[in-house]
Amino acid sequence: MKFENFAAKYFAMSEEVWARHTNPWSVWTRYSCFPLLLACLWWRDALQLWFWPILVVLLSWVWLNPRCFKKPANTDNWASRSVLGERILIYQREKVPTHHILVINMIIGLLSFFTLLCFAGLFFKEPISTCAGALGLILTKTWFLDRMVWLHQEVMGCKY
Repeated sequence: MKFENFAAKYFAMSEEVWARHTNPWSVWTRYSCFPLLLACLWWRDALQLWFWPILVVLLSWVWLNPRCFKKPANTDNWASRSVLGERILIYQREKVPTHHILVINMIIGLLSFFTLLCFAGLFFKEPISTCAGALGLILTKTWFLDRMVWLHQEVMGCKY
């Protein structure tokens, strides 16, 4: 099973949930989760017993987020199209043009590298690795979402 399919299954993304997740508020508020998760993990010793409840709340928000917003009136925006492109990548892989596959694989490789760098920095409490990994993750995730917009436009024949 591909990672994307595993993630979609883990997050229980039904048709209704995907439709709600196309709401730009859902996309942009998920960006807020990452810095908060990093802060929670960085200050885990200082938070002591509060670490676990805060971590559970943050991880719960990641899961609940796509379910908390209404389906948008239209999807004529960057954030919505990024979600629609991601759906194509996950559920209609055969429609993805080959020139996107190479770049998507490169992005996934970079996401993996920056994730390891960030978590190593968090584990060893090394601020430069943590910050470099976090910045790399945010920029690479944004690149991925932008690629999903491009994929959606190309596959659906949209002229934006």
